[in-house]
Amino acid sequence: MYQSLEQFSKSWIFKRHDPKVEPEDLQQIRLLSEPRAGQIWHDYISDEQVHPDHFTDRDWLKKASSQAPDGKLQWEKAWDSEQAPLPDELLAHFSAWGDDTTVFFCCHNELVFELTWGVFKRTWKAFLFLDNGPILVGKKKKQAAQFHTNGWANLLFRVS
Repeated sequence: MYQSLEQFSKSWIFKRHDPKVEPEDLQQIRLLSEPRAGQIWHDYISDEQVHPDHFTDRDWLKKASSQAPDGKLQWEKAWDSEQAPLPDELLAHFSAWGDDTTVFFCCHNELVFELTWGVFKRTWKAFLFLDNGPILVGKKKKQAAQFHTNGWANLLFRVS
């Protein structure tokens, strides 16, 4: 179900001093095995596409009904700052999530991380080194976000 983070070619993002990922948080970041990642991707993201670059209008992320009102925000300024917290708009969008909510940070159908919302809030800057369209979803939750290399994120609601 899981594989070692050491097998991840970019595991260095979790070992940097800036941003620092504390050892107790690192232990809670799980890299899913490729079969399990594929299942999460299929269940939560897309049953047709394998990478964010390939989403079409048939994927829920592209549907107008999945877009949150005022659903675009600039994340890169907060990422570049000395401040650690996620941007307020992201925290507000995910305010229904408890710190123990299981979340999936989905890069593509073979690369998915599992962790808790509390750990993600503390380590988000490390994850956004992987900013080429990953989607953050919560287990059994409707809120989601997709992060883009241009420094913007789309706030979303999962719809069928």
